[in-house]
Amino acid sequence: MKHAELAAKARRIKLVLTDCDGVLTDGGVYYGESGEVLKRFNIRDGMGVERLRAVGVETGIVTGERSPSVQKRAEKLKISELHLGIKDKASLLAEILARTGLTAKQVAFIGDDTNDVPILGLVGLAACPGDATVFAREAADYRCRARGGHGAFREVAELIISCQGGRASVDEGPE
Repeated sequence: MKHAELAAKARRIKLVLTDCDGVLTDGGVYYGESGEVLKRFNIRDGMGVERLRAVGVETGIVTGERSPSVQKRAEKLKISELHLGIKDKASLLAEILARTGLTAKQVAFIGDDTNDVPILGLVGLAACPGDATVFAREAADYRCRARGGHGAFREVAELIISCQGGRASVDEGPE
């Protein structure tokens, strides 16, 4: 996609939704005897949430998992659009649009796998981490240089902020 077209899409964004595992995390999950114990989140992605909020762009997490660690992370970041256990992300998008009055063109989604492809095809700006599956890469308008859990969310946040006239605070990804 040409930069001018990507920038035009990014300028319209008012809400950034993201999958969790493989985007906000590296996709790894640590298990103990009692089940899921830990997920690793990137602190810079959290700053991306705060920076988007500062320019009037809200954020949300949409995941098929029902993970207490994701809920804790969303609480810490003051993310109100938290949707756990969602298998049909495209249907959830319709509900969010109806409730918020936004159009699909005003929403970005960051996803990394086959279950994200339907919603990636509906939003105004579709993005994926650099290590996303081929299915997500083919559906995305923008492929991050950063991998999932290693700043991909922040990269998309800074792209949107810079295209909306703000000052980006990080480089365009890892070397």
